Amino acid sequence: MGNRPAGAGDSSRVRELYERAVADYGHALKRLTRAYEADADRRRDVLQEIHMALWESLARFDGRCALGTWVYRVAHNTATSVCLRRNPARGQLVSLEDIELPTVSIDRERDLHDRLGMERLLGLIQRLRPLDRQVILLYLEDIDARAIGEIVGLSATNVATKIHRVKKVLAQQFREGVGDE
Repeated sequence: MGNRPAGAGDSSRVRELYERAVADYGHALKRLTRAYEADADRRRDVLQEIHMALWESLARFDGRCALGTWVYRVAHNTATSVCLRRNPARGQLVSLEDIELPTVSIDRERDLHDRLGMERLLGLIQRLRPLDRQVILLYLEDIDARAIGEIVGLSATNVATKIHRVKKVLAQQFREGVGDE
């Protein structure tokens, strides 16, 4: 394969890269899509858009970054674009700086099942701005700060700081019942 960009007629190279990307990252793309879109039908549409964008982009893949970095960058950029295009007002998106953490703890005595807890967490993640969402989703995929930085265009130090802040805010919101309305 080498590090050369694929030409317009090099569809076999693109097909090989696409098949490898889907084999290695297909399940992660499904999880990523779930974090961007709650509705199952819309989620399938977003996943389809990601696959189309990935296929089209692989003709430009020149090997200067890892295939996984390329796949995640295309997937996050596509998912963000699709979700914002559907609802440009998207008033529920918030930056970490704009989130006010409740000072009074709400005492929750019910036992939440893992599935319900995950749904709540995904709902909180869906409210984040795209960059914060990208970073935490990549972190949840067990990708290290250096690789996340390559994908989103931040230094590893900035990524580590952002991960810490996002985890803190999500944990606080989760404990306080934010999003349970």
